[in-house]
Amino acid sequence: MKNYLIAILALVLFSCSSKEKIDLLVYNATIYTVDSSFTTAEAMAVKDGKIIATGKMADLEKSYEATEKLDAEGKFIYPGFIDAHAHFVNYGFSLQKVDLTGTTSWDEVIERVKTFAAANPEGWITGRGWDQNDWEIKEFPTNEKLNELFPDRPVLITRVDGHAAVANQKALELAGVKAGDTLTGGEVEEMEGTLTGILIDNAVDLVSAKIPAATSAQFKAALQAAEKNCFAVGLTTVDDCGLSYEAVESIKELQANNELKMRLYVMLSDEKANYDYLEKNGIIKTDRLNVRSFKVYGDGALGSRGACLLEPYSDKAGHYGFLLSNPAHFDSVANYISQKGWQMCTHAIGDSGNRTMLNIYAKYLKGKNDLRWRIEHAQVVSQNDFNLFGANSIIPSVQPTHATSDMYWAGDRVGSERVKGAYAYNQLLQQNGWLPLGTDFPVEDISTFKTFYAAVVRKDAKGWPAEGYQMENALTREQTLRGMTIWAARSNFEENEKGSLEKGKLADFIILDTDIMKEAPEKILQIQVLKTFLGGEKVYEKK
Repeated sequence: MKNYLIAILALVLFSCSSKEKIDLLVYNATIYTVDSSFTTAEAMAVKDGKIIATGKMADLEKSYEATEKLDAEGKFIYPGFIDAHAHFVNYGFSLQKVDLTGTTSWDEVIERVKTFAAANPEGWITGRGWDQNDWEIKEFPTNEKLNELFPDRPVLITRVDGHAAVANQKALELAGVKAGDTLTGGEVEEMEGTLTGILIDNAVDLVSAKIPAATSAQFKAALQAAEKNCFAVGLTTVDDCGLSYEAVESIKELQANNELKMRLYVMLSDEKANYDYLEKNGIIKTDRLNVRSFKVYGDGALGSRGACLLEPYSDKAGHYGFLLSNPAHFDSVANYISQKGWQMCTHAIGDSGNRTMLNIYAKYLKGKNDLRWRIEHAQVVSQNDFNLFGANSIIPSVQPTHATSDMYWAGDRVGSERVKGAYAYNQLLQQNGWLPLGTDFPVEDISTFKTFYAAVVRKDAKGWPAEGYQMENALTREQTLRGMTIWAARSNFEENEKGSLEKGKLADFIILDTDIMKEAPEKILQIQVLKTFLGGEKVYEKK
């Protein structure tokens, strides 16, 4: 009997010692792996920041001994969301400025600016978020009231899309902007020889360039505030579209000091110093930072009538919008980037802007390829041009909430026929069979659930329009989840390390209180993130 007991004890000890030690075992969950078969699991094992197995709890318990166990309490787990197009740094700084989103009149804008100025009595007054299309009088304002209130203090407040702004006279004086000034890809508005303060596209840069640069402390505070809000909506990777090399160096330092955890895919802005930087340093790739692409601006925005159209705006006779640079510039950039094997990502809104860039891309891509050059927004596309995406493996990178923000007036801008090729996400998806999704925050709300809702339901928060907006271009729930995870990762050349919950990939995952794949459409916007994990580390928990 004694020998029998010893044998049993030895067997138990051997069984325990044979188990692989892991850091975390997550169980009692519905885990959407978003693998190629879109399978689900009930448990997941994590070690050294990566997933080593998914499956049934009973099977994983036999193989692994966990330092920590997490009971998901029957909730729902998904890969961490990836925002394929946003402005992470600018969003952080926007949290330090006057918030003008949701204003319903110019008078309300003025009141918010006054309140902000009283609480922040020194330096420039800057803000962002106004949209004249949301006002009863849907016209650009003038700067008269700002001149009266702030004769000695510069003010620059930017439209929601960043493609137009109002500057007061003091700001215009500091920038040396005068009536009669002209420039490529922008407009300084005047009325009877007097500046109105309205600046369109490249003209905004004339004034914004005079704003003092942020200190390192301000930069750190801005990015940490942005990170906190991103984790709260389930974002674990963000594509920041259009940064300077100086910003990249600051990000590298913050990440090296573990003062910034967010994973970032950075597109450098179209400037010589940035090309020189990547030429010197080569592609930058760590677990938290990926720099291999450039953001180029093709044209302006539809809301400010800066988007470049093939035919005049339906609501402004004779006005076509404009390209932000000469086509020769775009061609030279494409030529250079193609020689280096980098990725080109171009903002294109209007059908003319999209056609110009698609044809330039086609010249250098020459058919099917895996360079993953992207058109950011691909917002209004001529029916004759959709095929150029698929023929040259060009990736349309779209933001679903643009459709539900613009649907009230987009038809007025481009008319009933052209609008059929606008926000055409399903039609764009068919070109390559996959489609990365983003928000474009702070142009749109940072909410990942608004992205999901807009892609699938295509209504506003009040349920309008009743049948949905151009529903032939809605995406399915599976397509949308893939667009926010694995397809977004693929657009960043990162599909082998993130975007799905599979063996060997980073343990970036979120726990939601409700199953977004099955929740009633009208309740999607009420879903909340309970926990966010980055590399197996909990970085957010709902209080």
